[in-house]
Amino acid sequence: MIGLKNTLRGRDFISIHDFTCADVDYFLSVAAELKRMQKMGIPHPYLAGKTLAMIFQKASTRTRVAFEVGMYQLGGHALFLSPRDIQLGRGETIKDTALVLARMVDGIMIRTFDHEEVVEMARWADVPVINGLTDLLHPTQVIGDLLTIKERKGQLKGLKLTYVGDGNNVAHELLFGGAKVGMDVVIASPSGFEPDAGVLELARQAALETGATLSVVPDPEEAVKDADVVYTDVWASMGQEEQAEEKEKNFLRYQVNAKLMKVAKKDAIALHCLPAKRGKEITDEVMDGPQSAIFDESENRLHAHKAIMALTM
Repeated sequence: MIGLKNTLRGRDFISIHDFTCADVDYFLSVAAELKRMQKMGIPHPYLAGKTLAMIFQKASTRTRVAFEVGMYQLGGHALFLSPRDIQLGRGETIKDTALVLARMVDGIMIRTFDHEEVVEMARWADVPVINGLTDLLHPTQVIGDLLTIKERKGQLKGLKLTYVGDGNNVAHELLFGGAKVGMDVVIASPSGFEPDAGVLELARQAALETGATLSVVPDPEEAVKDADVVYTDVWASMGQEEQAEEKEKNFLRYQVNAKLMKVAKKDAIALHCLPAKRGKEITDEVMDGPQSAIFDESENRLHAHKAIMALTM
């Protein structure tokens, strides 16, 4: 097995913004090495005897499977905890839950709605807390995204990624991720659906170190011009189902289709964090076409999550 530096041991993983550029690069290099080892059948039980509590307030396919399988491959054990399984669902506080779990497990992953719940969990737990998704941020997704882009393009610095759609948690974390690796990020969103201004400003401050440019524009074609990566997500995130019809009217121009992909570079790749509403934010032609790296991206969630756990736990 490779030797892992312990500089990140014990750290919470709440946002990519919390880490240095060198830290982010290390997460990616470890993820790539763990992927290589897994493909070659080389055991890598870095977390043998350790346990991860996984709290899911939101439904999940990729996050749950990636963490659960990843923990198994690292030699540890993962516990799936839904609101129906634990007392959080009956009103126990985040504080009390954190204090109890931290005495029994070696790490906590939480996927929830309110970002402050993750912050509160990390405040009281003295084991690493990993943000599996909140309405504000989705950092574990973006480590997998960056790994995928680096595999396909050989580098990250100097590339242009255009995100087309709702200025949501994925858009926010892509801004943070781009800032840390020196990748230009353009967000194309309709008026009223842009990313949070505070997140954009924090990301721009971080981008001063790497020279990345971060911008928000209303025109998807302008945004996608000469892009190396075209990224999209569902127009209505989990918990926003009642807004789906209204959002669809606002987002019709923001579909990632063959016509829009032609505006990007000829060798541009298409990404989507999934699940997708095929025929809405992305067409089958793009999703299943030669430029799609979507299912590589999905697989890379496993390797990214393993790197996060192995380095922090």
